[in-house]
Amino acid sequence: MSYTPPPYTPFELHGDELRHAILRYASNPLFLDNEEWENDDNPYRRQLRPQVLRHLDFDRVPGRDRILEYSSLAAQRLLTTVYEADLVFLPKGGLKGQREDFHQFYSPTNRALGEAIRPALERFAFGFLDQEVEVSGKWTLESFREYVESLDATAAGPVSQSEQAIRASSDRERAARMWLIQFAPDFLSEASPMIRNVLGHYGAPQSEWFKIIIDEYGYGVHDTKHSQLFEQTLESAGLASDVHHYWQYYLVSSLMMNNYFHYLGKNHELFFRYVGALYYTEATLVDFCRRATDLLTDVFDGRADVRYFTEHVHIDQHHGRMALEKLVFPLVEAHGEEIIPEIVRGIEEYRVVQDLADQDFAAQIRWMDKGPEYRKLHAPVWEAITSGRVTAPVADIVEPYGELSNTHSHEGDELCHIVSGTMKFVSGFDSHQILRAGEGTVIERNRLHGAIIESEECVYQIHSIGDHTKCL
Repeated sequence: MSYTPPPYTPFELHGDELRHAILRYASNPLFLDNEEWENDDNPYRRQLRPQVLRHLDFDRVPGRDRILEYSSLAAQRLLTTVYEADLVFLPKGGLKGQREDFHQFYSPTNRALGEAIRPALERFAFGFLDQEVEVSGKWTLESFREYVESLDATAAGPVSQSEQAIRASSDRERAARMWLIQFAPDFLSEASPMIRNVLGHYGAPQSEWFKIIIDEYGYGVHDTKHSQLFEQTLESAGLASDVHHYWQYYLVSSLMMNNYFHYLGKNHELFFRYVGALYYTEATLVDFCRRATDLLTDVFDGRADVRYFTEHVHIDQHHGRMALEKLVFPLVEAHGEEIIPEIVRGIEEYRVVQDLADQDFAAQIRWMDKGPEYRKLHAPVWEAITSGRVTAPVADIVEPYGELSNTHSHEGDELCHIVSGTMKFVSGFDSHQILRAGEGTVIERNRLHGAIIESEECVYQIHSIGDHTKCL
């Protein structure tokens, strides 16, 4: 008896099925809201705010103009958690009372649910790159070499917006600490996405890639392992170095930078994009790390341990050349010029993500620095609302002492108005305003923030004003 199989259809959840699967995944007790700002030596705890996820639409693909909105932050937090179920994390202080958290995080159920929602979340999180990057025309090895030369990736580049924001900040050390926190998702498990691509069998380039990974891991010497060097950088700047200690302070673009490589590494059909992105990041890291060394040395008056960055200035001159000559070009020669567009796409996509991260971080530092100014804006905006000149949707909220609003953002400007009680309004690491009855602040769209109640009870309002400048 013959058997005719049903037509093959790719598996991807949509609509209510997707929403229900995301809620089921995020309702794991490990992923519920925290009662503290920081996760203390527990790499399995990640605040995913499932109470909000039910209201988000992950079926659409947001454009670049909306990629920093809260829905993207939620998607990147989810993806980080899904991807990292492939990695091994153990608390610095030992499992002790965290054995149940360990088993829940790595359980078959948690991993299966994560894999079920991953394709749709990746489309939501990175689909905008299809609109941002187009690689067309016929490519040859010669034209590709010319393109690579035109990038001049190893040359000194312009000062980034992030560096400018740190140097111009009213609290440069705070800004630099916030900057270091943004690298923690990548640097504390450095090279983990790469390892996804050295499994299997594809000849000499595989071994060359493995050499880069060996360098990242300090040739088996723990004290020279790059992630260990970064731990020492964090500690020298007065920061904790356990994994995801500062989960609530990661910006959407910072998670996107790290997740982009997991996305390419997890989906092997994107292998050649990863090859392109690998070359570009290794080549440009030389100049980046040189500038980072100067910046941190200046800001912390020589107290910062910058060996993580000086090591990369040395090793990545070699890695960039290796990636190009021993990996990229040999792959093209072995598999044909038709893979060149994918390599170029990886380079160009990563440049887009880099640019977004630079803009996003600089905007967050400006927002943190301008906390007192946004607080002063409360009065004229509140007057516009109470006089009837401005009508805006309002949410009335009552919260008890110690209630923590885990960090999030809004799609438009908001006015926070305190009716009674006291709130500590937080706009970033070590950045806050104390708001009392009759006071408040304007919350800028897409800016990460949270709050904690410091009175027995706090009654406050959130007015969705859209663009606060139209209220002035």
